[in-house]
Amino acid sequence: MPNANLALATAGITKAKTGIVGLDELTGGGLPAGRPTLVCGAAGCGKTLLAVTFLYNGAAHLGEPGVFMTFEERPQDLVANVASLNYDLDRLVREDKIAIDHVRVERSEIEETGEYDLEGLFIRLGYAIDRIGAKRVVLDTVEALFAGLNNRAILRSELRRLFEWLKDKGVTAIITGERGDGQLTRHGLEEYVSDCVILLDHRVHEHITTRRLRVVKYRGTAHGTNEYPFLIDANGISVMPVTSAGLDHMAPDERISSGIADLDVMLEGRGFFRGSSVLVSGMAGSGKSSVAAQFVDQACRHGEPCIYFALEESPSQIIRNMRSIGLDLQKWVDQGLLRFQAHRPTLFGLETHLATMHRDVEEFAPAIVAIDPLSSLLQAGDRSDAQAMILRLVDFLKAKSVTALFTSLTHGNLEHAMTDMQVSSLMDAWLLLYNRESNGEHNRQLYLIKSRGMAHSNQVREFVMTHDGIILRDVYVGPEGVLTGSARLAQEARERERTMRQKHEAERRNMDFTRRRRKIEAQIEELRAQLADEQSELTALSDEASARDAQAADERTRMDASRRTAARPAKP
Repeated sequence: MPNANLALATAGITKAKTGIVGLDELTGGGLPAGRPTLVCGAAGCGKTLLAVTFLYNGAAHLGEPGVFMTFEERPQDLVANVASLNYDLDRLVREDKIAIDHVRVERSEIEETGEYDLEGLFIRLGYAIDRIGAKRVVLDTVEALFAGLNNRAILRSELRRLFEWLKDKGVTAIITGERGDGQLTRHGLEEYVSDCVILLDHRVHEHITTRRLRVVKYRGTAHGTNEYPFLIDANGISVMPVTSAGLDHMAPDERISSGIADLDVMLEGRGFFRGSSVLVSGMAGSGKSSVAAQFVDQACRHGEPCIYFALEESPSQIIRNMRSIGLDLQKWVDQGLLRFQAHRPTLFGLETHLATMHRDVEEFAPAIVAIDPLSSLLQAGDRSDAQAMILRLVDFLKAKSVTALFTSLTHGNLEHAMTDMQVSSLMDAWLLLYNRESNGEHNRQLYLIKSRGMAHSNQVREFVMTHDGIILRDVYVGPEGVLTGSARLAQEARERERTMRQKHEAERRNMDFTRRRRKIEAQIEELRAQLADEQSELTALSDEASARDAQAADERTRMDASRRTAARPAKP
């Protein structure tokens, strides 16, 4: 609890921090300082614990001593009851930071005679306040103080005197009261003279209990008016002011891997947006938890803390099962990066589940949250309440920029599976895993129904879990439709056989062509040789003819010359 000044001035009214997680937030800073606050509710709803926590935080962490005046519980019992919450009241009593006073009021010893007033109580309480310089006072419970008195005029008068006296002392007071029939308190008067009234409720629905808190009135300031779940556990009391938040959360552009490389390829090769909400729905055995585990494992590999809310399996069972697909989640648990929170849905009501998740996220500050399966929360309430709870959870995680993956069990055929939980409209991305029966076997298919803000594949993929993780295979789409599993393998074998036959036929034809080409080329060479021989013969014949013509011409020349000589006359 950080040290801080007790008084917070807001809009003209001074407030005193309670130190209770969530309560200061929904009251805008705490309870009205110097004024009385009524905390009412049925037995067992946490009135005394809230009052003790208010007093303890003031004395131990905020520098404000306090007086606890009890009319029913003995001091030693009170100290022992809150010791389990690490509230060391004995130490604070020794240090005069807290004073505990037990005023015994026995109804059988009360008789209305004469005037009734609280002067004795004022003297006793005033002495305790002055002795330790108290700034806070708790009176537990007001019914015990006025036990046996039936005169409503006296009750109203003395209640008003009590509240005015506390205001005059300048102390911030909590008065606890039992809830009456059809009214906030048994007497029905205290709420009218209180400046602030807080109603605690512990209701049972379908055998499941849920605690809720509501600020009924708060004079002089705005405050949360809805019902808010609150927890009482080993860490004390904490209120979760979670309702349907405004749509003002940031939308980061950063992308994170899904942990499945083939799925990232379908998401532009970059995965989901950080801070988005992802729904993985499917029938039993379709692989939803394996997808969640892959996502968490990938985040842990990058050093990001994760919380895995398991609503059906124990952490050890999940860790063992995920080893079959090559995931070792135990090492991330050992390194403090992964925290499992495992509870049956019927252990709490929906509001308590929401409050528990809210507190765990605030404490651990994870980057990734997985809830497996979301649909089991229907066991803790009806559908409309579950959807309202999921809406508030989604808004809370988005406000924290936490990336959330929800798994959801669906039933029946594909069309029914796509509308089962009726929360898909809240999600930024939706993966549907479907078991399809064909040829006597079940095969898994993945449908990427939507992924807001990015282009994504619309093709069906075969979803296969191996010893090395999850892989997505392209399905075979042919005249017979989509084939997966052994049908796809058989079709691929037929395709390979047809391809092989075509290859062999092509090789045979190629060999035939080669032989024919060689034969034709040989014939061409033979014809070329014949042509060459004939060309040689023709050349020889031409040469002989030319030689004969030359010889004939030469002989004609010689004959002409011989004739000219014979015809020349002799000289005288």
